[in-house]
Amino acid sequence: MSEDALEIPIFPLNTVLFPGGLLPLRVFEARYMDMTRECMREEKPFGVCLIRSGREVGEAAVPEDIGCLARIVAWDMQELAVLNLRTLGGERFRIRERTVGAQGLVRARVELIAPEEETDVPEEFGACVRLLELVVADKSAAVFAEPHQFEDASWVGYRLTEILPVPLAAKQRLLELDDSVARLQILHRFLEERGLIAAG
Repeated sequence: MSEDALEIPIFPLNTVLFPGGLLPLRVFEARYMDMTRECMREEKPFGVCLIRSGREVGEAAVPEDIGCLARIVAWDMQELAVLNLRTLGGERFRIRERTVGAQGLVRARVELIAPEEETDVPEEFGACVRLLELVVADKSAAVFAEPHQFEDASWVGYRLTEILPVPLAAKQRLLELDDSVARLQILHRFLEERGLIAAG
């Protein structure tokens, strides 16, 4: 297996996790409790993928091919047999092979996708940055993991996609996109069309 390949458990969800994104999770199914214990014991991530078909609970769902690593940064158990996790998005990955275990846990051989190069936010998308700054200023609790990188096109695009009412299929396409400026262009148009920022 190459250096940029991993074998990881997959958590298919009705959500899309982005690099640097915060994702709280409630874990109660046996397969995911076991997965969580394994990941904490071995200090390794699991993969979060949007569900392509199936459901979060019950039989193993079919995940999208591209997902994001999730690292557990905090946990607690305030209810018996319910783990509350706080996870942080890491690198994106592409599933190459997957199997389903006896408990219904999906495991996959994945190939990491290289992080996007740091690119300054183009001036014409400054309204996107200002919108994020307002969100951060308005929230008493941390809505985004620090450090905040308002100057970086990737970071701004990922954070906007997380908070905007964009359909899950569109969020998945934006995760798969490898061009941070093109992602911002799409989001800027979305905001303009809905009157959330002034048209340029």
